[in-house]
Amino acid sequence: MIANTLTVILILAGLVFFAAGTAGLLRFPDVYSRLHALTKADNVGLGLVILGLMLQAGGPADILKLFLIWVLVLAAGTTAAHMVAQRTWTHGEFESDR
Repeated sequence: MIANTLTVILILAGLVFFAAGTAGLLRFPDVYSRLHALTKADNVGLGLVILGLMLQAGGPADILKLFLIWVLVLAAGTTAAHMVAQRTWTHGEFESDR
């Protein structure tokens, strides 16, 4: 019962962070602010969702898989954000577009 309640709370908190990241992506004025909002909030959101799912995992193997998914998504998100920022910097598109 407690694990189920914690799972729901953690997943809902993760969804709030995902929504905040999406709002930042849509509302912030330049590429760097958007990248910052999206990557930070989504990484925290995914961590909370993964933590909530770990409480429902069947064993250590499932927990390890969930942790590995989180680490891989963190690495992919960081790499993609760096590539977008680098492309923006080298092509001089760093001014606010609004």
